[in-house]
Amino acid sequence: MANIILKNVWKRYGELDIVKDFNIEIPDKSFCILVGPSGCGKTTTLRMVAGLEEISEGDIYIDGLRVNDIPPKKRDIAMVFQSYALYPHMTVYDNMAFGLKLRGYSKKEIQQRVNEAAEILGIGHLLERRPKQLSGGQRQRVAVGRAIVRKPKVFLFDEPLSNLDAKLRGQMRAELKKLHERLQSTMIYVTHDQTEAMTMGDMICVMKEGRIQQIAGPIELYDNPANKFVAGFIGSPAMNFFEVEVLNKNGEIFLSEGTFEYQAPAQIKDKIGQYAGQKVTMGIRPEDIYDKLFFNPTNKSAVSSFSATVEVVEPLGSEIYLHLNTGKNELVAKVDSHNQAKTNQIIELVFNISKTHLFDNETGAKIM
Repeated sequence: MANIILKNVWKRYGELDIVKDFNIEIPDKSFCILVGPSGCGKTTTLRMVAGLEEISEGDIYIDGLRVNDIPPKKRDIAMVFQSYALYPHMTVYDNMAFGLKLRGYSKKEIQQRVNEAAEILGIGHLLERRPKQLSGGQRQRVAVGRAIVRKPKVFLFDEPLSNLDAKLRGQMRAELKKLHERLQSTMIYVTHDQTEAMTMGDMICVMKEGRIQQIAGPIELYDNPANKFVAGFIGSPAMNFFEVEVLNKNGEIFLSEGTFEYQAPAQIKDKIGQYAGQKVTMGIRPEDIYDKLFFNPTNKSAVSSFSATVEVVEPLGSEIYLHLNTGKNELVAKVDSHNQAKTNQIIELVFNISKTHLFDNETGAKIM
């Protein structure tokens, strides 16, 4: 297997910078996710690793070897594309074997590798079928199998599940995770779906407009986002944001939303106090907002309460999403399925102050 290093990598098309000063080190056997909105440069980055796009500036290393000038076929990588790209006139077996035949492998070696990959993916009974006789999930397994038979140093996945329905995507996420555990390979996976990123990757790189915003594990990314963009992009439903004014009242620091305010915790008093008289952005995740009727905190000084009008109730079985309006801001709360809130009802809510995030209004950087 192999580690991968991208050092000061840029990609330009004329005057347009697509990928900007990209730096990352992906350890051997890692499952690294490149995630971000459409147009952020994640697929271009993947294609530069594969050798399908030229690098404008910087260096890429695979297993310690600088590969800038090495053609794709000699980089010992295998890529799974968004489209399955299967040969319709060939059987599943021949689709998986085709690349090995071109590389001159013996018939016995090809048969062994194809059968091994088919067993891993559970498609051994499909080897004599043609692509048109397969479901979307089966075709995706064949595309992955075609990469597995190569036994490459690195697997590259370019949004491979985007053509599947929601249920099948969930199944294939689990399959790819198990595949990584079994093969112990280095994998880079591109997606715009933060759920895929959080559930599959042990290393997640969040991108925006060609730049890295944060690299971290899924839990670290969720609990400690580096900036407002990461905080809003990771998590479903998205984090709630609203402006609060920083007030200094006789040496004590308060944060005022307009319809409610709370005292800043002692541990951030000095840092947030520098913003006295200014406005900052507060973030709170939907699952950290509770209906006061169903909440019994152990430390009442660590929570803040406010009133809001219920505008929409979304029951999802195990939980309910409440769309709320404080009179100044709209927000979403994820509450227990036993909650009895009704549309147009005014309810009392609380949130855990330690779970709030504060961001600089100008830079978007995290303050606490």
